[in-house]
Amino acid sequence: MSSSGRKRITYDSAYIAEEREIFRGDGGKADLPFLVLTLALLLLGLVTVFSSSFARAYYDLERETGGNAAYYFIRQSIFAGGGLCAMYICSKVPVGVYRRVSGLVLAAAFVLLALVPVIGVSSGGAQRWISLGFITFQPSEIAKVAVVLFFARLICALGEKMRLFRYGILPFGLILLGLVGLLLLQPHISASIILLGVGAVMLFLGGVQLYWYIGGAALFALAGVLVVTRFAHASSRISAWLDPFADATGKGWQTIQSLYAIGSGGLLGLGLGQSRQKYLYLPEEHNDFIFSVWCEETGFLGALLLVLLFALLIIRGYWIALHCSDRYSLLVCAGLTTLLAMQVILNMAVCTNLVPCTGISLPFFSYGGTALLLQMAEMGIILGISRKRQGEHL
Repeated sequence: MSSSGRKRITYDSAYIAEEREIFRGDGGKADLPFLVLTLALLLLGLVTVFSSSFARAYYDLERETGGNAAYYFIRQSIFAGGGLCAMYICSKVPVGVYRRVSGLVLAAAFVLLALVPVIGVSSGGAQRWISLGFITFQPSEIAKVAVVLFFARLICALGEKMRLFRYGILPFGLILLGLVGLLLLQPHISASIILLGVGAVMLFLGGVQLYWYIGGAALFALAGVLVVTRFAHASSRISAWLDPFADATGKGWQTIQSLYAIGSGGLLGLGLGQSRQKYLYLPEEHNDFIFSVWCEETGFLGALLLVLLFALLIIRGYWIALHCSDRYSLLVCAGLTTLLAMQVILNMAVCTNLVPCTGISLPFFSYGGTALLLQMAEMGIILGISRKRQGEHL
């Protein structure tokens, strides 16, 4: 038997052994610090949704609901309860199940994204949602999770072949290009950026050589130039980012009102419920720009507290990943933590005008039922992974 044959048998045996390992019982308790941080952010998010949304709810829904100022808060609370159930259920599912169904999840993401241009619902100049009658959801949220779960499975299956372009770059690149192509039809540039970022991190963890990232960075820059020049939607946002006051009542309005809100908070803030910009000055005050309202009401110290809580949650997520007992769990945990980190960083960067304005929500805070359900489910997967880890519990 050749040496290559012996190596192949050894690799297959290790792969099968890992398959059996990740289907075993959890054998431990979920990570308490990660759970506490998640619940704390969820609670703060609900409080902030109520504070930031009641003026908009009263104004927008006066005819339909008689001016129920708690409309958004009640709906978000219901989804938060559902999210807690989803987190608990996902924490009890063996990680091997996610490995087995990852291909189906990815296929579902492709199908749903392809349906958006056909049956999707438009809002704010973009067609990103599918309506089920009683609720709307963004298939892009499913695509983010699908990339993490399936890429982790494929990386584990390929093993050392990840260093070869044919196996370690080509199939992953085709998947990402397909998803991003469907997202750009909506258009949904922010979700495309997140998918590419998470995919790049997964490949790095999988063992792809660093020199491939140089070529990838060049292609990404070229794609960025093409998107800006070809899509008026993206070009206008770049112009508003560079000089929002050039069109203060148009494209720059969101950014300017966000900066006003953050600056008005000062050191200690105006107090919970006392934001002025949420009174129909700041668009999407209970969604994409909810961080601005939080800063206005709690000030610099409140903003610092929120950043600290998110940072601790992200660091703890990576800590759990480093102590995983198998490679697939490590990749999934690191991927989901990276997904959370990218959304938090980009949302706060948008609110402070560090990057162009994009439709990225703040996890656990921004209003949105299906997004909150999926975020809590992702935290449940990480908690389930934390039940089986190596090393001492902190």
